[in-house]
Amino acid sequence: MISHNELAFMSASELAAKIKKRELSPVEVTEAFITRIEERNKSLNAFVYFGYDDALKNAKEAERALLAGEDLGILHGVPTALKDLFGAKPGWISTFGGVRALKDNIVDYYNPFGERLEKAGAIFLGKTNSPVFGFRGVTDNYLFGPTRNPFDLSRNSGGSSGGGAAAVADGLVPIAEGSDSGGSTRIPAAWCGLYGFKPAGGRVPFFGRPNGFRTDLFSTEGTLTRTVEDAALGLTALTGYDDRDVYSLNEKVDYLSALRGSIKGWRIAYSPNFDVFPIDKRVEETVAEAVNVFKQAGATVEMVNIGITFHQRELSDLFCRIAMRMSISVFENFKSKGIDLLKDYRDDLPGRYLEGIEKAYQMNMLDVQRDQIMRTKIFDTIQNVFKNYDLIITPTAATLPVENVPDGNTMGPTHINGEEVDPLIGWALTTLTNFTGHPSASIPAGLVDNRLPVGMQIIGKRYGDADVLKASSIFEKLKPWHHIYDICKNRSLDIQPIAKVNN
Repeated sequence: MISHNELAFMSASELAAKIKKRELSPVEVTEAFITRIEERNKSLNAFVYFGYDDALKNAKEAERALLAGEDLGILHGVPTALKDLFGAKPGWISTFGGVRALKDNIVDYYNPFGERLEKAGAIFLGKTNSPVFGFRGVTDNYLFGPTRNPFDLSRNSGGSSGGGAAAVADGLVPIAEGSDSGGSTRIPAAWCGLYGFKPAGGRVPFFGRPNGFRTDLFSTEGTLTRTVEDAALGLTALTGYDDRDVYSLNEKVDYLSALRGSIKGWRIAYSPNFDVFPIDKRVEETVAEAVNVFKQAGATVEMVNIGITFHQRELSDLFCRIAMRMSISVFENFKSKGIDLLKDYRDDLPGRYLEGIEKAYQMNMLDVQRDQIMRTKIFDTIQNVFKNYDLIITPTAATLPVENVPDGNTMGPTHINGEEVDPLIGWALTTLTNFTGHPSASIPAGLVDNRLPVGMQIIGKRYGDADVLKASSIFEKLKPWHHIYDICKNRSLDIQPIAKVNN
């Protein structure tokens, strides 16, 4: 039987190809990755739900279909993971980010990532850690505790898809779910040295129920991978029209073909801080050096002023208000099922979250209108830049990975360069494209002190997902980063498991 260490850092694309050629067995691949999770997850706390029985059952079916010569999906036999927030598979538990009252909450439905990747042949091994209702840019909660960063086990993996990011960086799976409402795919990708892709609004179906006509953030499913090709493969499985989503695009894009071609002559707008964010000097210097790679590819790179007129704190406050309004429907849905989280389980919810949700219940239509006007101004500002440029480049996160704390309340920094920022999300330059719906990705820009990853955000025109992928693929060829995973491969496994928090 092949060693799990031999498979750990194969790409999803390579695994899928070898399985289809019958060079690898779906059962052996699944067993190998389960062995690796069992060996390494205790020191990482990336996986919080283990679906091994279902995984092995599906692997055996995948092997039968392979040997029978049946038509195979593009990810046939490839191990993957759902996110324990809105990721869902019938019969599996969903705690919505470590809410203790929901520790036994079994769902009877799929979310888009679960439904479409399983249809493409992928095999889910379990679910990965995230913060309560995704409401912070790090991964920590009272039920499971924080996820450790495989590049530095004292630090956090980022959030809210931090469990998935840590799992991919550590070779526990080659691809994982990364849902994104404010940077939840891109932030952990930046901190864990991965490629994290957030599609344009409408590309990936989003089953909003009971309210299908959402007017909130552009929330979408994305992918966390170690290669750009794997992201393109994942998007091929994820995207496409679905009549359950009123905003779903009825358009097909060949994402794998988008990886070929040139960006010679493209004009790239580089903003070192999105005009208004304080940036850690080490992050700024790393991204400033990385953006020059596009010049080698024949593109013109110009430092620009985007034109953002709001203070960075106004932007993070806007995100928090909208995110809390989104949460109301979730709370009311649980309430209709007899689970009143605000009344009976307040201690399960972090203080900042309680404060935000209670304010959201007090908002009126005028408050909503003001926020939508702010979003419109941000959208118009970014669209104006794209009149003259093909891409916008910024840092992904303004800071390096933060250290974990033991009480379930790990957060980002409160100050950067002496300027106060919201520790929940105010240090992430990602929320703006969730306001506007532009496709964006975080790509590894380099390491600080030869150990801590820095992410660079690539933003495309509205529906310009293929442009982001093309530029990313060229960057990957000119500045490959795959050697950095040696840090994760060689990390210590002796650290004690993270105890559950008893707040």
